[in-house]
Amino acid sequence: MEYARLGNSGLKVSRASLGTMNFGPSGGVGVGSCDEAEARRIIDAFLDTGHNLIDTADAYTGGESERIVGRAIKRRRDAVVLATKAFLPQGPGANDKGLSRAHLTRALDASLRRLGTDYIDLYQCHQWDPGTPIDETMATLDDFVRSGRVRYVGCSNFTAAQIVESQWAAERVRGTRFVSLQHQYSLLARSIEPEILPTCERHGLGTLIWSPLGGGVLTGRYTRDATPDRSSRIGRLMDSPSPLAQAWGNELLAERNLDIADEVAKIAAALGSTSTAVALAWVRQRPGVTSVILGPRTLDQLTGNLTGFALDLPSDAIARLDEISATGAQLR
Repeated sequence: MEYARLGNSGLKVSRASLGTMNFGPSGGVGVGSCDEAEARRIIDAFLDTGHNLIDTADAYTGGESERIVGRAIKRRRDAVVLATKAFLPQGPGANDKGLSRAHLTRALDASLRRLGTDYIDLYQCHQWDPGTPIDETMATLDDFVRSGRVRYVGCSNFTAAQIVESQWAAERVRGTRFVSLQHQYSLLARSIEPEILPTCERHGLGTLIWSPLGGGVLTGRYTRDATPDRSSRIGRLMDSPSPLAQAWGNELLAERNLDIADEVAKIAAALGSTSTAVALAWVRQRPGVTSVILGPRTLDQLTGNLTGFALDLPSDAIARLDEISATGAQLR
């Protein structure tokens, strides 16, 4: 089993992380539909193979994801690097969201209760909060670390400038710095490369990558001439009452994305592998990537995803994938 140090910390994490957005019924953030029995099988299989980082959030499936994870790891808590996140609304009140001391303190207490634990290994700011001074946020997170309820802190979906502001604020308050950034990265979405990855390297953040399969497009599951299955991720997005979810589903099925998926399938066939394995191996082998978050809904999906961590792409395959996924690339 391969482990990597998370940023400028001593914490060792597996190159594959388990994302739990789908655990539980639909509700809050996440499309859900993975029941607790299947979620437990996934968690057990993931840990049994030596992987250790499990990522959740207070907003995933209305808090049910945290409850499921907490019950599943109860007997092996010390073997797990447990990560969760806070920012999104937890109620209707003015202080029921964001990165203020008021909200973060309540959010941490609630996550600890749902997870059935007395500490979080990695506590992450789910989004940037323009309504709270960053010094207040970083001082609050430092208090959590000093109390022993949190071991390390990180951020999610921050820009390069926001990362720098946060690390400077931690210095000003003589507090704990971020050790990680969680961000989207795949053959379909490479905006992290020009500024964010170099900033993470300079400021001591490891990277936890979400949506490495481009919402499932890179698995080869979706085609131009067929409506997405309603049980699929994109099918559920398109069936959602949320206009934003519907727009996301349509964006994922853009012609460029399907063209790239076709090329990934050709490379996979030439290597005697699968599109899923090739897409995940490409992300895993990118410079600056610490761990790649998988988001399976079934045990079979997890098994298929993990093949991407046993595949080392040859240099010519990497060069072709780089070429076809570059911004403005014309496939030929």
